Amino acid sequence: MITLTTKAADKVKGILEQEKENLPEGGLRIYVQGGGCSGFQYGMVLDEISEGDQVIEAEGVKVIVDPMSLRHLEGAEVDYKEDLMGGGFAIKNPNAQSTCGCGHSFTPGEGEPQPEGAKH
Repeated sequence: MITLTTKAADKVKGILEQEKENLPEGGLRIYVQGGGCSGFQYGMVLDEISEGDQVIEAEGVKVIVDPMSLRHLEGAEVDYKEDLMGGGFAIKNPNAQSTCGCGHSFTPGEGEPQPEGAKH
């Protein structure tokens, strides 16, 4: 299960509202792919649901995750934070052995599968 904080959900709802003509049945796709400073990186994009995707309703937002990414994101929480440098989404991932200082990449725990099929 992936959760969104109220702040993150409100931000995504606002963005989806602006894009409703282009993406009437879409949601927030969260994925994992190889790369970043720690070996894997997170990605988020507004997208339509594809065959095989898992769709999780979180705080009134459709969260779309491909099966490979879901293995790495199980139990993760998505938050939205604002500071002097601007705002952005942050993922707290209990499956990460370590997380880069930027917060956008991580090293998976022992035995975690590679995200080769991750959609982006």
